[in-house]
Formats: sequence, structure tokens, C-alpha cells
Amino acid sequence: MSASGHHHESGAAGERTVASVCCYCGTGCGVRVTAKDGRVIAVQGDPEHPANRGRLCSKGLALADTVRRDTARVLQAEWRPERGRERMPVSLDNALDLAAGKLAATLDMHGPDAVGFYLSGQLLTEDYAVFNKLARALVGTNNIDTNSRLCMSSAVSGYKLTLGADAPPACYDDLELADTVLIAGSNMAYAHPVLFRRLEAAKAARPGMKIVVVDPRRTDTAALADLHLPILPGTDVALFHAMLNVMVWEGLVDASYIADHTRGFDALKARVHEYTPRAAQDVCGVPAADIVQAARWFGQAGAALSVYTMGLNQSSSGTAKNGALINLHLATGQIGKPGAGPFSLTGQPNAMGGREAGGMATLLPGHRDPADADHRGEVAGLWSVPSLPSRPGTPALEMFDAVLEGRIKVLWIAATNPAQSLPDQARVRAALQKAEFVIVQEAYAGTETLAYADLVLPAATWPEKSGTLTNSERRISRVRAAIAPPGDARPDWELAASVARRLARLVAPEKAPLFQYPDAAAVFAEHARMTAGRDLDYSRIDYALLERTGPVQWPYRGDSGTARLYADGRFPTADGRAQFYDTGYTPTAEAVSAQYPLRLTTGRLRDHWHSLTRTAMAPVLTRHVEEPWLSLHPLDLQRLKLEPHALVRVRSRRGAIVLPVRPDDTVRPGHAFLPMHWGSAYMGGHGINALTNSARDPVSRQPELKHAAVAVAPARLPWQAMAWVAGDTAVLRAQLAPWLRGFEYAALLPCAAGPGVRLRLAAAAPAPSHVVDALAQALGLDQPDAAFDDVSRGIVRRVRLAVEAPGADAPGAFMLAGDVRAHDGLMAWAEGGAAPASLANLLMARAPAAPRTRTVCACVGVSEAAIRSGIESGMDVAQLKDRLGCGSGCGSCLPEVRRMVALHGA
Repeated sequence: MSASGHHHESGAAGERTVASVCCYCGTGCGVRVTAKDGRVIAVQGDPEHPANRGRLCSKGLALADTVRRDTARVLQAEWRPERGRERMPVSLDNALDLAAGKLAATLDMHGPDAVGFYLSGQLLTEDYAVFNKLARALVGTNNIDTNSRLCMSSAVSGYKLTLGADAPPACYDDLELADTVLIAGSNMAYAHPVLFRRLEAAKAARPGMKIVVVDPRRTDTAALADLHLPILPGTDVALFHAMLNVMVWEGLVDASYIADHTRGFDALKARVHEYTPRAAQDVCGVPAADIVQAARWFGQAGAALSVYTMGLNQSSSGTAKNGALINLHLATGQIGKPGAGPFSLTGQPNAMGGREAGGMATLLPGHRDPADADHRGEVAGLWSVPSLPSRPGTPALEMFDAVLEGRIKVLWIAATNPAQSLPDQARVRAALQKAEFVIVQEAYAGTETLAYADLVLPAATWPEKSGTLTNSERRISRVRAAIAPPGDARPDWELAASVARRLARLVAPEKAPLFQYPDAAAVFAEHARMTAGRDLDYSRIDYALLERTGPVQWPYRGDSGTARLYADGRFPTADGRAQFYDTGYTPTAEAVSAQYPLRLTTGRLRDHWHSLTRTAMAPVLTRHVEEPWLSLHPLDLQRLKLEPHALVRVRSRRGAIVLPVRPDDTVRPGHAFLPMHWGSAYMGGHGINALTNSARDPVSRQPELKHAAVAVAPARLPWQAMAWVAGDTAVLRAQLAPWLRGFEYAALLPCAAGPGVRLRLAAAAPAPSHVVDALAQALGLDQPDAAFDDVSRGIVRRVRLAVEAPGADAPGAFMLAGDVRAHDGLMAWAEGGAAPASLANLLMARAPAAPRTRTVCACVGVSEAAIRSGIESGMDVAQLKDRLGCGSGCGSCLPEVRRMVALHGA
């Protein structure tokens, strides 16, 4: 987006390009979206957006492939008159009336706190603003929360309790200016790839920069580190206290800054006295000398920056971890200056905007507190209502607890998928089942939560809606629609306002005009006024200003935004001083035991996002990691007598799942790792979060999604079936989803070979013949072009060619049951490999098949086999990049390519 504000470009006839923002992580990358005939045809990085300067990650580069206007989308409203019946299509007007009527009846019978709103960090600020006003000013409840509770609430609490306000004080430019960068609980290389590329470039330009990575796993981010501290999960507070102990002992603290700008240091100093590096070594599981080295690099730095995300936040002591890290900055004066500060990287595109709009139970608009009567009065006045509710609202997990306990009757869920993303899925699904009425406002037809909806409202999504969002560095950007929403889909704020007007006419007619907005600009203008005089003040910003200037950072009090906060040493507290956070170390909520002896951690993958709803639509994003797997150290595989890639059963105190295991020496012995993206839409059971723990931080109420104690054992499922079918992924997923139930292991893998799906099933005993026949029929293999079945042994091997003509050189579908040895050869053929010399020999596993290889570089489509071949021919990383193209797109594959080169050399 140019500083002059021109956001439309001329192009080929009928084409239109708009400047917008990527819809994935909190980096807030600018994109240019080109559309033609109501279709997105290209997405590129915006070179003029300050957040990314034209760079995009693999997910951003593939955005055009995820824009669907067909069966993958919720195109019309649906209503279920009573539980147990199928939902039926209804007009959008009827659906809005039904929502308002149900809310009105519930308010009349049970009162306002019988209603709960569960929203998303992927909503725009305008969406949040209207939902928040609907909940508090009309319904009269503080029961409004978002999935940001799972993501950022510990960071919010940490900032507020130390610095006085929920405001990251640093900015992206500090990545280039820091002398020491401490990355704690963040795999930036996967979760914030564009910022990680920037840090890589800064390190290359200034090799003297020191990078310390704190992470139980040796991630791609840790590969960049001068020092990796693979601490035991949950021991961050002990580590930070020990670092502060070293800084105090060696005189690396800034006594004058502490005296002039802070309070509470003496109590903290007394506490950390016992946290010697040697004591922390025993707690954290890392050498005392490494702790001393990290402390010295931080304490001696001209500018020290810390970067952190879910490893700190998703914890039963997340607030303490955030506070203990911020203590290091306050003790050394490393805040409010270039290259320095505690920098929480937001996980979702607009978690920041949601916090600004007060879209959480514990917040009001403008960083106000719902427990403060004066703050409630201010907001009530700005909204032109007599008062706001004073009763505390229910944060995310407590909201589902309240449904189970019968206190919340109606749940309105928008733009999030709790039947996949919340921990302890058995409990969450029991709550969704028990709720009297569930409204799900959704754009995508495949999400797990839709199964529990009594009323479905069709929502617009990126790139069909306009508004604003705020990224991790407090930068407000315009999101612009490139195409109109399909079917009856509408922007989320419009749906909320439409229900609000109808509800007001039923329960408080005088409030109906409060929800009469001509457009999104009017919503933003009302919201921006609510920030006036607050720490985040951007009351002077409107759409016209953003059109002229491009994205700006808050606070915006003059004629420009503010890159860094607290440069004057004044903090938004009663006395202007920052508060040291005096806290002890608390272990993880769940200890390992003889019954559950392994420490499980969870995290993101490079090319996937949240619950796969969007990324699974892009074939290029599924080829690096196709299915969920459990990572264990090779020593643990030996100890547990597990075969690499075999199916294992993973149990926690809450549930169990079956999935493949792989050896991985980036995890410590005694530890395990699972990617968090897969739910029951793609695998059997309740998905990854069947295992995770709902224990939560006492301050932030954020759950400990990052750690659980588990047991792993062989699944012993000798009968397997594998199938692949080409076609529209969304249609096939809907058709084949029932096959995820009824087998001990099941995985439905989208886009494995371009448009299409791959199905993998396993069981302890062969499936009955009528079940196998039904599966063959579902795959269109009841009349195959080639079949080598052995009915007496329960073996089925069938192939249907892509075209009817003889000699076709591509399959359209295949199925193997009872004998799956031909799978990799058939998949290699399906993915564009050479046709087998003899299909019979391939199916009967009589001839060697072309090995199947995964994709390492998603942007250019470079396979692992091609990279290995290049390495064996003598290519280094630069030559691989130059000749094969890997790493020439977003660059996210380069750490893996470097690792492959290093392993070959070793």
C-alpha cells in the first residue's frame, strides 16, 4: 500500500488489484490481491507495506488457492428445528429472526448471563466492536470471549501487571537493531516466517549479534541460535530468575533505571537469590554455564530484545513466565529504546485489535477494565446506554464449563472452531451437545463445530470483507475486499448488527438505532473514539487517514504513529513506574508418572494454520507434512519397542488417539511432540486436542495447551487400507468423512496429489467384506479398470484410470486393503510420476516401485529426492537454491535444506 494511499491498480482488462493484509498470523503482512470476474487470480506481497516489505511466507503465497466459492463454503443459512434432525436451509432473513427470537426468549426465561459469545482473533476490529456492543449494551452480559484466550491472554496479563497496559513496547525494526535477541517459546521460523527471515538477514549482516533460543525442541529457529537452551517444558520462570541472579551478582543490572522508573525490585532480588545457575540447572535441565552465558549476553548488550509466543503463554503459569521475562528488561533498562524490549508476537491476525475493542470477558474497549465502575460508566456513555453489566464474564474455557453446568443456555460461536481447538475435547464436545441452542457463524463447510450447530449463519471471509486489523507491532492496516461474498454470506459485523436490531425491537426498542451502521467505516469511527485519552489512543485515525498515510502504529496522538513505547521511562500506572513481577516457579500442571511417563508438547507446522480449514485447500501446503505424526527421540523408540512410522496409541488422562510415530532427535529423550492442526475432520477420534490439558493460568485463564503427560504404546493394528481419489477436495471430504469413524486409526488427507484426498484406515481385524465393498463404491472403484483382489485373504487391490480410453497414463483412484505395499508406487504415479511398466506387478508388489518423496520447498515444489540428489552431486546450499529454486520463494525451507546439507557432510 503506497503512502499516498492509492490501493487500486490498473491491470489486464477486467482485473482489479487491491491492497489488503494476509489473514494468517499476527505479523500483518501487506498483500496485493488481484481479482477478475469475481475470482482471486493472484496474491503477492505488498512491497510498500512496512510489516513485510513485499515478503510472504509459503501460506501467504498460496492464499489464492484457498479462496473457494463452492461446496467448501457455507453459502446459506441452515436451521435445525430440533436435536436429532438434519438442518434445513432457510433464508438469511429467517435465520436472523430465529437468532433474535431465541436470544429474546432466553433473556426472558433465564436472564442475560444465560447467553455466551465465543469469537475469534481472525475477526476484524469492526466485527469485534459490534459483537461487544451487542453482548454488553444490549444482551447485558460480559460473557464474551475469544480464541485469543488460548493464544495471547497471558501476554496481556504480563504486560498489564508489569508495564501497566497491554501494549508491546517494541517494533519489527528492532529485529535489525538488537545486539542480543532472546527467543523464548517461539518457533519463529514456522509461526512468524517473514519476521524470522528478517532476523536471519540481520544476523548475516551483523554476525556479532547474539541469538539465544529457549525451546525444549531443537527447532528450525534454534538452528539460527548462538546458544540453544532446551529447557524442560514449563521451567521458564526458573531460567529467567537464574539469569537475573547472574545479572545481579555480576553487576549487569541498571541501578539508576531501577531507582528512577520501577518499583518492587528489592522483593524480587531477594527471591531470585536462591535461583542460582546451579539450582536452575537441576530444574531446567540445561547446563549452569549456558544459563550464565545467556545472562551475560543479555546483560552486557547495548540493546537486548526478547521475542516470545505460545511457549510462554499456553501454560498454567503463563502470566508468571511473561512477568519473569519482562523483569529482565526492567532490571537492565532494556526497554523504550531502539533494539530493545519485551516483544510478544501475536498468534492471530487481529488478536491485538480484539483486545483493543474489548472483545474478551476481562476487557472493555480502549483497554478498560469491566471490573472498574468508572470504566463501565465511560463505555456506557460512549455507547449511549444507561449502564453496562457488572457481573464478571466467563472466559473461554469457563464458558464451556458454564454450558455443561446449565448456566449458559445459548452459545454464539463466530469464526472459530472450538470442537477442534480447545483442550480436553471430550469435555468441550459434551458441552456443545448439552447447550440448548448453538449458533455457529462460519465461512467454511468442513469445520468440526458445525456438527453441533442448531443455527448456521453464512459468514464472509478473506478476501470478501473490509475493515481494519492491528498487528503485533501495534500497526493498524486496512483490509479491503477484492471480491463479493458468495451466496448469502455477509461480513461478521453485519450479521451481528442485523441480529442486534431484531433483538432490540423485541426487548429494548430504543436501542435498535445503536446498531444502524451505514458501513464498516462508521463502525470503526465509533470504535476509534473509544480509545481517546487511553494508552492506545488512536481516536484521530479514520479510514480516510489510513487511505492517505497507509498503515500506522498506535498510539497516534499527533501526525504520526509511535514505533516504541516508554522511551521516557514513564509507564501507564498510577505512579508512572513499572512493577517488577515477584513470582515463584511453579511446575507444569501435570507431572509425568509411571502411568504417563512422557512429556508431550504441541506446536505449529511450517505450511499449516490452526485447524487446517483454509490451508488444507491449497495442494502446495499439504505436501511437506501430509498427516499428523508423533515425534519421539530414537532412544525412546528403541526403549518402547516401536518401529519407525508404525501406528502407536497415545494416551493422556483425558483421551487417546492413534497415529504414526517417527524418530526425531530434535526432541529430548522422554519427550514427545505433536503438531496441533489435526482434528476429527481429518483423523479418527477427537483429534490432537483429545489429549491436551485444560488446566489454566490463575490470572490469564489461558489453558496449558503446550504440555501434557502421556503414554505411548504400539497400536497393533495389522489390517490397513489405503486409498486415493482425484477430484474436488471439498466434495470428496464431505463424502468420505463418515469413514473416519468406526476404525481405530483413520486419516483423511487432503490434496495429497493435487485436487483429491487420500484415505488411510487401520484396524485390529480385517474389515468385513460389505464394509470394504461400500468403501470401494464410495471411491468409484466398484467397477475398476484393474483389480487384483484375493477375497479369501480379505485383500483388495483396485485402480480406476483417469480417462476411459485404453493406455491412459494416470490413475483417477485406487484402493488397497489388506495389502498396502503398492501404496507408495501408486502415489508416485498419481503425483505425476512415470506409469508403471506393469500395473499388475505394481499392485502385486512384484516389481520395485518408484519411491514417493515429500515436498521440502512448498513455493517452488522442490522434492526431498531432488535436493538429496543435488547434495550427492556436490551442491551446497547456494547452488541448490540457484539450480533447483528451493528457498527462492519465501525462504522458509532453507533451515531444512541447510540441515540436509550438514547431515550429508557429517
